[in-house]
Amino acid sequence: MTENPRGRRTSLYSPAQLDVIVSDMARQAAGLLTGRTQVAIVGILRRGAPLADRLHARLQENWGLTDCVRLDLAIKRYADDLTLLYPETRLTENPVHANLDLAGHTVLVVDDVMYRGHSMLRAVEYLACRQPEEIRTVVLVDRGASKLPVRTDIVGVRLDVAPSDVIECNVPPYEDSFRIDLLQPE
Repeated sequence: MTENPRGRRTSLYSPAQLDVIVSDMARQAAGLLTGRTQVAIVGILRRGAPLADRLHARLQENWGLTDCVRLDLAIKRYADDLTLLYPETRLTENPVHANLDLAGHTVLVVDDVMYRGHSMLRAVEYLACRQPEEIRTVVLVDRGASKLPVRTDIVGVRLDVAPSDVIECNVPPYEDSFRIDLLQPE
């Protein structure tokens, strides 16, 4: 998080509750992946990456998804406190991905929060150039405030909060415990 912004924090979901939510997200993903032989799970850095790892682990444990491409994309627009960092959404391409061929793959793009939709749209745009058969979006929290034509296929929780409020997804290894907090800034 950015220097722990001040305001009133309310814990919305505990680690135990989020484990159940991630398991349900994996169940939904398994349904989307039925009959698919080529799968790629893509995490949006920062917190989307460890969420993608959790989702992948559940898919391996419970649905036997073992042969899967797993990669992360570095995309920046907003800071965690919703401060605009860049007027345009920036994707920093990993040189390892330069020749990435996803032809025939079903791609799951994972992020922590769907806010305005800029990061997810940029990720989908980048991945679409790699010719996948299908791209599906997965988010832990959908704020219901997307301004772009991006839909979420799998949503852990939908939270309608005031535009000035901040949803803080605390995801290890970036934070100590897996939880969702609501920050109402001062």
